[in-house]
Amino acid sequence: MWAKGALTEDTFDWYAQDRAGNVYMGENSTQYKAGVVTGHEGSWEAGVNGAKPGWVMEAHPKVGDRYRQEYLPGVAEDVGDVLSLTESVTVPYGSWSGNVLRTQDTSALEPTRIENKLYALRVGDVKEEGIKGGTGGSVLVSVSHGATAR
Repeated sequence: MWAKGALTEDTFDWYAQDRAGNVYMGENSTQYKAGVVTGHEGSWEAGVNGAKPGWVMEAHPKVGDRYRQEYLPGVAEDVGDVLSLTESVTVPYGSWSGNVLRTQDTSALEPTRIENKLYALRVGDVKEEGIKGGTGGSVLVSVSHGATAR
């Protein structure tokens, strides 16, 4: 995440797919201030210290579904609610019409923060909107293929 041209957070997520097709397993999050690491708040890994796997996206979403996206008590407790399956969206990377998934994401740890996310078929998260108490949002600009080492 960038704010006013400065890196404020870098998150490395890792994914696995369960037999039903749902996806997510953990993240390593690093926060920065003026180029200096200030913490790793929100990091979790399924199966470590009581963390449970979550779903960043459901395999077969239905409007009204509620699901755990992340779960490590006191660290990562994000929940998603499926609002729509028929949205349209245009971002720098592309446009999709009528088949975009919209979720509303909340967390028991940040009860005043609400975000909406839009997921395009065969692409994933293409737009995030800060609705209340969070960041301004983000849009997908480009996609590159290939492994990157950290």
